[in-house]
Amino acid sequence: MNRLETKAAFSAQPTGEISGIAWVFGLPDGAGDVIEKGAIGDFTGLPILYQHDTAQRIGTWVSAEETDLGLIVKGVLDIASNSIARRVHAAVKAGKLTGLSMGFNRPAPHEMKARPEGGRVFSKIHLVEISVVPVPSHGSARILETKSAKGTEVDDLNTEHDDTNTVDLSALETKMAGYDTEISGIKADLAKIAATNAQIQNRLSRPGIITSKGADGTKAAEQKAFATYLRFGNAAPADELKTLQVSTDTMGGYFAPAEVSAEFVRNLVEFSPIRAYASVRPTSSPSVIYPKRTGITNAKWKGELQASEGSEPSFGQLEIPVRELTTHVDISNQLLADSAGAALAEVNLALSEDFGKKEGAAFLNGDGVLQPMGLLSDPNVTALDSIRLNALDPNDFVALKYALPAAYRQRGIWLMNSTTLATIRSWQTADGLSLWQPSFQEGQPETILGQRVVEVPDMQDPEADAFPILFGDIATAYRIIDRGSLSTLVNPYVRAEFGETRIHATVRVGAGVIQPAAIKKLRIKPNV
Repeated sequence: MNRLETKAAFSAQPTGEISGIAWVFGLPDGAGDVIEKGAIGDFTGLPILYQHDTAQRIGTWVSAEETDLGLIVKGVLDIASNSIARRVHAAVKAGKLTGLSMGFNRPAPHEMKARPEGGRVFSKIHLVEISVVPVPSHGSARILETKSAKGTEVDDLNTEHDDTNTVDLSALETKMAGYDTEISGIKADLAKIAATNAQIQNRLSRPGIITSKGADGTKAAEQKAFATYLRFGNAAPADELKTLQVSTDTMGGYFAPAEVSAEFVRNLVEFSPIRAYASVRPTSSPSVIYPKRTGITNAKWKGELQASEGSEPSFGQLEIPVRELTTHVDISNQLLADSAGAALAEVNLALSEDFGKKEGAAFLNGDGVLQPMGLLSDPNVTALDSIRLNALDPNDFVALKYALPAAYRQRGIWLMNSTTLATIRSWQTADGLSLWQPSFQEGQPETILGQRVVEVPDMQDPEADAFPILFGDIATAYRIIDRGSLSTLVNPYVRAEFGETRIHATVRVGAGVIQPAAIKKLRIKPNV
C-alpha cells in the first residue's frame, strides 16, 4: 500500500478543520494490537490533544465514522485563541506533522483477547482522546486533510489573522476531487492486501507432503534428499542433502518431528488481571519519581487578640524503578522451516504467556529488589487480622470494607483466588442469604457487600498467616510503569552448530503502591 501523504485544502471557514484516519481496522499497529470494526462507537466531543498531553488541548473532534477503510475522524483546531493549535496547524499544512494516535482506557478482560502473532485484539474500547503526533502507533493513522481560512497558516504567532481574503473555490474543488481519488486508491490497496493475506492463510492451511517412512518409522534420508532436489533442483543446498542427526533432548529432538501438525498442544495459562484494574503509564526513563505530600498544615483555634501560628505542609517523593524480566529460547531450525511460521508464532505466544504470568505474580508478591514491589509485599499497606484464628469469618469482609475511607471504598474491588472464593460461596445465614451475590446478567460482575469480585490466581490461599483477600481502589493505589513492550531478538548464530536459533525476550516494567491508604489486606490470624 502506498504511504498516506498529508494534504492541505483551503476554504473560507474561520476556524481550522482537520480530518484523517485515526485507525485502520483489521491491521495491527507497531505493538501488534488490532481494533475490530464496531469496537469504538460514538465519541463526538472528545478533545484533540498534542502528543497525549492533557495540558495541551488544541481542539475538539466533532464527528467520526467507522468505514471499511478505517475510523475517519473530523475535528476543529482552536487556531483563533490557542497558540499551540496554530503551531500544530502550520506544521500539519507544511507536511511536518502527519500522525494521529488514539488514547483509551484499558478494556475489560472480556473485551480483548491475545493474538497468536503477538499483541491483542480489542472488540470494544473506551476512547479518551485522539492526539496529533509526529510518529503514530499505527503506521496508517494519518492526517489526510486540513482546512483553514487563508491567513491562518501562521508560522509567526504574532501575525494577525486576515479572514477577508478571497479563496479560489474552483481550485479547492479540484484539490478535493484529487483527494477523493487518492482515498479510493488507498481503499483499493487495502482490498489487495486483504486478498493477499487470504491467499497466504490458504497456503498455510494446506497439509504438508507426507512421504513414506523407513523400517524404523523415520523418514529415510534419501527420500528427504529427493524431495529437496524436486523443490530446488541443482540449487539445492548441500547440507539439505546430507543425513541429519536429531538429538534426543527436549530442546532438540522434540523440535524435529517427521510431520509437524498445524495444531499445537498447550497447557492453559492463568493470567493475573491486576493490569486491567491498576493505573498503567508508559515511560522512556529507567525510573519515575512522583512528588508526594507527607503532611498537612497545622491550623489552631485562637482568641480575638491572639496571633495566628504559621505552619507548612511537608513533602517528599516516591520513586518507581523499572525492572527487567528476561529469558531466551533455543528452537530447532528444522521446526522453524517445516512448520511454515507456526512454531515461531507459538514461541512468541509462549513468551507472552510466561511474561504475563510472571508479571502478575510480581504485582502481588514482588519483593521490590529485582522485581516490582507487590501489593501484598508493600509494608505501607495496612493489614487487618481475621476475627477467627486460622480461618475466615463473614464479619472479616465488613471490617475490611469499612476500614477504607468512603472515597476509596466506593471504587473498591475484592481480590482473591478461586480457593477463597469457593469458601465464601458456601457461607449462608440462618435465613438462607449468601454474602456472595452471583451475576444474573452477562457482563455484570459477581459482588460481595455490593462490591465487584475479581478472581486473581496469584492471591494466597486462606491459611494461617497468609493474606488471602485484598480490598480497595486498585487504580488509585497501584501504579504500573511500562518501558516499551515485549521485545524479542533473534540470534541464529550462537547455536548454529547445533542447528538451533536462539530467541531472546525482554520486558522492562516497574510497579509500586503510590497511595497505601486506598487499599487494605486481610491476614489470617495464626494460633500462636
